[in-house]
Amino acid sequence: MKRLIPQFGQSRLGSRGDAFVTLARSIVGQQISVKAAQTVWERFSLLSKSMTAQKVLKLKVDDMRAAGLSARKVEYLVDLSLHFVSGDVRPSKWVSMEDEAIIEELVAIRGIGRWTAEMFLIFHLMRPDVLPLDDVGLINGISRNYFSGEAVSRSDAREVAQAWAPYRSVATWYMWRSLDPLPVEY
Repeated sequence: MKRLIPQFGQSRLGSRGDAFVTLARSIVGQQISVKAAQTVWERFSLLSKSMTAQKVLKLKVDDMRAAGLSARKVEYLVDLSLHFVSGDVRPSKWVSMEDEAIIEELVAIRGIGRWTAEMFLIFHLMRPDVLPLDDVGLINGISRNYFSGEAVSRSDAREVAQAWAPYRSVATWYMWRSLDPLPVEY
């Protein structure tokens, strides 16, 4: 880390958007390129003046599909919206909740798995000590920076990351930067 941190100057991890929009963008961007995700998001966001859970529930499925969303992603966005409207997710409580409790709440939403929930903790809630062991970039960064490029197991990664606590989110961000200097935002 001592060698990596100075390489990235003033770049910083930053949050953007509100909780609903951040999660909706995550769903839209699943399994497609960053550029394609941005294009679909821009088309989708034109369907409503503001993107809220209530407004998504009022959209027509055909309009969402015409914006470039798959049938599955439409289902996921509707489920996300229903969770927000019903109060099954409690954004106002997240500030005082443990990371694992938030992850549990989020993975109950169709289309959101542990990795997406961890990215949300890092990029939206700015939680400092998240270690996303399912993230290929993190594993590759540890491999390159600590094991001379040799493949590493999750166990190896966990062991390396013990030294980073309580700032494993920050260290993960630097591992990503070591592979791709341009930060991705969620």
